[in-house]
Amino acid sequence: MDTLFSLKVFRQVVENGSFTRAADHLGISNAMASKHVSHLENTLQAKLLHRNSRNLHLTETGEEYYRQCCHALETLETAAQKAAGVTEKPQGILRITMPQWFASPRVSRWISEYKQRYPEVSLNLVLSNRHTDLIADGFDLALRVSNDPGPSLIVKPLADIQFFLLASPDYLRRNGVPQTPEEAAQHPAVLPSYTDMSRLEIQHKHNGQRSLLELNAAIHSDSTLMVGSLIRAGAGIGFQPEWCACEDLTAGRVVRLLPDYHFLTAKLYAAYVDRAFLSAKVRSFIDFLSEKVKE
Repeated sequence: MDTLFSLKVFRQVVENGSFTRAADHLGISNAMASKHVSHLENTLQAKLLHRNSRNLHLTETGEEYYRQCCHALETLETAAQKAAGVTEKPQGILRITMPQWFASPRVSRWISEYKQRYPEVSLNLVLSNRHTDLIADGFDLALRVSNDPGPSLIVKPLADIQFFLLASPDYLRRNGVPQTPEEAAQHPAVLPSYTDMSRLEIQHKHNGQRSLLELNAAIHSDSTLMVGSLIRAGAGIGFQPEWCACEDLTAGRVVRLLPDYHFLTAKLYAAYVDRAFLSAKVRSFIDFLSEKVKE
């Protein structure tokens, strides 16, 4: 017998002062209401109600049990309401893992705007180029840049991310500006260690001709931000995502190399675990980010 429902029956019997009225309220038979109360008494091995043909009243044990029963049911009902509310209103802690290069002015402005729009969501952002296990590490959402997001997660494509080959003006003054992929291959490169970008097939934008760009890494780093900093410092040429490089390009801190060629393009995905119970906080962030990348 369902003990939780038995508790609800017991509460209704006490509040209505009648098995018949409690049974009517719950849509069950009078006999079934009596069985539920008997189930509780048998489970507790204690008498909860004194009852005869005309009235009923609580025993001393029944009075204490009734108070605890009401408290327990109210706690469960409140928890259920809060849980239901999570699927309707963005609120609570939202844990997101994202690439390191999302620590950029553009994304920071977006996150600030998201917080203004959804003040009841508390963001916990973990920046890493490592693919984390969302369930094991307790993340609600992952933002991943990849051409192969993997089959284990539900993913939503958000945007194409273009990568640019860059160098600092100072580096180019000292070493010259490469005009072809072959010339670029003669320059020292600063490359990420978490993916191989030393050999890339590239395509000319105008004639469609494909070439192989082979770069010689002078420095590897597991941090996209460190790669960008080293490029700006003149340590060599290297790749950065367009989102990361756009303000440096505008300010003249870096120069785009071989602009007539298409380099690596990867897709940005929002990845999560459960489509059926996607919470409002996760949905709100995915929808917000979709809106911003379209702008």
